[in-house]
Order: sequence, then C-alpha cells, then structure tokens
Amino acid sequence: MKKIKMTVSGRVQGVGFRYMTKMVADQIGVSGIVRNEDDGSVYIEAVGPSDKIDAFIAAVKRSPSPSGRVDTCTLEEDANVENYISFRVTN
Repeated sequence: MKKIKMTVSGRVQGVGFRYMTKMVADQIGVSGIVRNEDDGSVYIEAVGPSDKIDAFIAAVKRSPSPSGRVDTCTLEEDANVENYISFRVTN
C-alpha cells in the first residue's frame, strides 16, 4: 500500500474540486480525505495500491473539476497516513 499527502494550489476552491476528487478516487479505488485549506489550497491524503495511487495523482494534477486549474502540487509519501476505509470530503 502506498500512502501519500498532497497539497494542490491553483483554481481549486469554489469549483467543485473536492467533490470531483472524491468521484475520481471512488472510480479508481483509493481511500482517503480531501479538504480545503485556509490559504486557498486543497489538501489530500490517499491510500491504495501503488498503481492506483499513481493514476489518482495524475488525475488530480489534470484537475478533476472541468472549471478548476492546478498550478502547483506538492507530494510526499508518508507511512503515518491513516488507513482510510473510504474516500471522503472533510470541512
């Protein structure tokens, strides 16, 4: 299992980005969370098989929201990320 943390910046709030990210995660089959941050970015934790996490990362970088835009994406693997059962939108 691969566990990642991502912070995505750009036009990612107010465009349905979190809900579209959840939809993509559900389609690919990864679990985790997505939430808005006070600085205008979106924070994501995701857990799943390496190939599915890689597909999820690629989809997020392309912006799952048609009216969204990803300018920057910071990504790190973190073994301490919780083992989520499903993918959910928080806050």
